[in-house]
Amino acid sequence: MVEQFVGTWTLTSSENFDDYMKAIGVGFATRQMGNMAKPNLVISVDDAGVISMKSETTFKTTEIKFKLNEEFEETTADGRKTMTIITLENGKLVQLQTWDGKKTTLEREIQDGKLIAKCVMDDVVALRTYEKAA
Repeated sequence: MVEQFVGTWTLTSSENFDDYMKAIGVGFATRQMGNMAKPNLVISVDDAGVISMKSETTFKTTEIKFKLNEEFEETTADGRKTMTIITLENGKLVQLQTWDGKKTTLEREIQDGKLIAKCVMDDVVALRTYEKAA
């Protein structure tokens, strides 16, 4: 089921991402870079079922490797140290990050051949749309 996410995806639109970054506590300078960045998202799965999710921008490349339903420590692009678990629910990859008594979810799903990432922190929601690179 994860196979539909495998590939290289390019960010084509981003709605409300600045407010989302504010809500999770990202500082002004980092938010400016985050707003300008147009990341490629590279998702792959190895034979052992380990999923790699790499975000590549001109500023920074981050990568997480994980197995579904197994909690792991993540250092996010903005420097937060989180405990993260990623599950597959109704065809969506759901990433739950918890840190300092806070939590945020990133839901990724395929709609009309595009990867839609919904970033949620409390009542703030950002939508980021990626298209598969040729």
